[in-house]
Amino acid sequence: MAKAVADDYLRRIPKAELHCHLAGTLRATTVAELAKRYGMTLPRPAETLYQWPDFDGFLEILRIAAAVLRTPADFTRAVYEYIEDAVRDGNLKHVEFFFNPDYFYPNGIDYPSQVAGMVEGLRQAKERFGVSGLLICCIDRSLNNGDQAVEIVETALAHRHELVVGIGLDGNESVGPPALYAEAYALARKGGLKCTAHCCEDYLTPLQAPPTNYLICRDVLRCDRIDHGYNMLASDFVMAEARRDGLYFTPCAWTSLLHNRPHRPRRIRRMVEAGLNVTINTDDPAMFGTNLGHGFTTLFESNGWGPDKARTFSLNSIEGSWLDESAKAALRKTFRREIAALDKEFGYETAALPV
Repeated sequence: MAKAVADDYLRRIPKAELHCHLAGTLRATTVAELAKRYGMTLPRPAETLYQWPDFDGFLEILRIAAAVLRTPADFTRAVYEYIEDAVRDGNLKHVEFFFNPDYFYPNGIDYPSQVAGMVEGLRQAKERFGVSGLLICCIDRSLNNGDQAVEIVETALAHRHELVVGIGLDGNESVGPPALYAEAYALARKGGLKCTAHCCEDYLTPLQAPPTNYLICRDVLRCDRIDHGYNMLASDFVMAEARRDGLYFTPCAWTSLLHNRPHRPRRIRRMVEAGLNVTINTDDPAMFGTNLGHGFTTLFESNGWGPDKARTFSLNSIEGSWLDESAKAALRKTFRREIAALDKEFGYETAALPV
């Protein structure tokens, strides 16, 4: 039986990445090279570095990888290499990176230097590939209580950069319920930053990361969009609220846990069928052994979707982004043009695309 949509179409359809952690994009070979430069001993060779038994083991490797970023040039390299890979593997047009500044302070690099390095990487990638980028300062709830989170936001506001447009919340959801960070989020909003949070993740049970966390992210943190969201499926009421609210969700097609990978496409399908605004993302692509193209092909193979869904996800990634309206309008034109050309090449009927 012919596939509903060709893999090459899915890889080449234009995309924006809205849920991507900088530390999780590092090529294992880059981690090994920088670790050697700085006299660090890795727990295992580059070939098997990105293997772990559980979610906490993944977080441990994530922080080890972060420890090799010690100069602005290292940050520049990390940003550039991710964009280079994502352009090749998934036709990336725009990316919004999460970065956790407190991962890098022990490396002897301050916040302004971190941002300067990433901004330079975005500049170089924009010049070379035409890809735009924004930055999101992230709070790891596994490492930061409410007061420490306030300090992170204060630092971001004190050293405000136009490309750092928002804050996020990641780490182990069960040890850092969203309400704990209400003061930090209020400060961020007052300072003009957008807000998102990792919520209802499925490496935890619906008791550990309950659907009601969405309501807290919406009402207390007043998030502009939500990262993940799978455990909301356990509550019809919360799902109805999320559909009515119209926020954009940034689920990821691949996951850090092997046993969870077969379930993720089904959960994303249910989110889509429930009428949520969904974009498709990679989370920690190098660490998970995935990329934007692979994420799309995995979801479409599992769910039997056709090109109409690919177009929807492609365009949703613009609408869910934190670009200003002028930049969104320019991207829409680019996306519509490339989608129309792909439809013609592959013989797919071109649907009417939003202006």
